[in-house]
Amino acid sequence: MAAPAVEATTPQTRPEEPITSPSHLDGVAYLYGHPLLNSLSPPLHQTVYNALGLNWQQIPLSSVTGTSATYPPPYTLSPPINTFLASIKANPKFVGSSVTMPHKVAIMPHLDDLTEHARQAGACNTIFLREDPVTGKTQYVGTNTDCDGIREALIQNAPDASRFRGRPALIIGGGGTARTAIYVMRRWLGSSKIYIVNRDAAEVATIMEEDRARNPDPTAQAPLVHVTDPAEAARLEAPAAIVSGIPNYPPKTAEELNARAVIQAFLGTEAEAAKQQGVILEMCYHPVPWTEIAQLASAGGWKVILGSEALIWQGLEQARLWTGKDVIGTPGVVDAVKAVVNGSVAERAAQAKKTSSL
Repeated sequence: MAAPAVEATTPQTRPEEPITSPSHLDGVAYLYGHPLLNSLSPPLHQTVYNALGLNWQQIPLSSVTGTSATYPPPYTLSPPINTFLASIKANPKFVGSSVTMPHKVAIMPHLDDLTEHARQAGACNTIFLREDPVTGKTQYVGTNTDCDGIREALIQNAPDASRFRGRPALIIGGGGTARTAIYVMRRWLGSSKIYIVNRDAAEVATIMEEDRARNPDPTAQAPLVHVTDPAEAARLEAPAAIVSGIPNYPPKTAEELNARAVIQAFLGTEAEAAKQQGVILEMCYHPVPWTEIAQLASAGGWKVILGSEALIWQGLEQARLWTGKDVIGTPGVVDAVKAVVNGSVAERAAQAKKTSSL
C-alpha cells in the first residue's frame, strides 16, 4: 500500500517553540534534529543516567506539528542551529547533545573544535564540553560516536576480529554511514581495500573526491574501489566485513536492480554458504531489524549483526563523554542498555509485522 503524501511543513510556517530545561533536573542533554519520532536515544540515555544515579534527562528538541494525515505522524522539526547553540551556551545545566539529520554536517563550522572522528567521517553526531587548557573557557566540541558504534558492533560480534586485517571490506550505500564506515575500516579493522556499491554513482564519486581531499596520499590508506559490475564482484577477493547503510526497500529502478545484483554477487549463494566466514552489519533496523539484505547475507553464510548494536555502542560512548564516567566498566550498565534497546526494537518489529498483515 502506498504511503500517504507528506504534508508540507516548513520552519517558516511553524511557530518557534522555546528550548526547555526543566527546573527539577541537575543535568540536561538534548537530541537535536528531525524527525525524532522513532529515536531510541532518550530511553538509552535514561537507562544510563538511572544506573549511574544521575538526575539527568535527554530531551528531544523538536516541535510536533501536522494532522492525522501527516506521514509519518507526527512530523517533527527542530530549532535553527543559531537558536540551538545560543540556548545551550546559556544553560548551566547543559551536559551534551546528540545531533542527527539534517544538522550533522551543517553544525560543524559553528563549533569550537572537532575531533578526528568528526573530521574523517565528515559529520558530527555528538557535542560534548571540554575545558580549554589555555584559557579555561568551556569549549563546545563536535565528534562522531557512530565511529565507535560501528567499530564495536563489528569487533564485539565477530567470531574472530583478527580476520578483518589485511582483507577487503565492503560498504553498501553512499551517505553518512558509508563515510563513517570507511574511517572505521581503515583505522581499526586494517582493511586492505574497501569496495563501495551504491545505486547512485554520483554519490560514490563525491565520497571519493572528499576522501582524496582529506587523505591526499593514496598509498597511506586502503584504497576505495567502486564496483558496478556483478561479474567483477564475483571475481574479486571476498570481503571480510560488510556495512550496509541503505533503506530496506525492494529495488525497482535499473540502477537499484544492478546494485542489488552486485551485492548478491558479493554475498554469494546458499550453495556457497559454507565458504563464508565474514560478518555484515545491517545498519537499517527500523521498522524491522531483519532486512532483505540481511536475509540474502544470512542465506549466503554471513553472520548478520543488527544495526541496534551500533546504536548501543555509540550511545555508550556519548554517555562517557557527557558524564566523564567509565560507563562501560560500570557493572550492569551495558546489559541494561542492551535490554532496553533490543526490547524496543523487537516490540516495534512485532508492531510493524502486525500492521503489514492487516
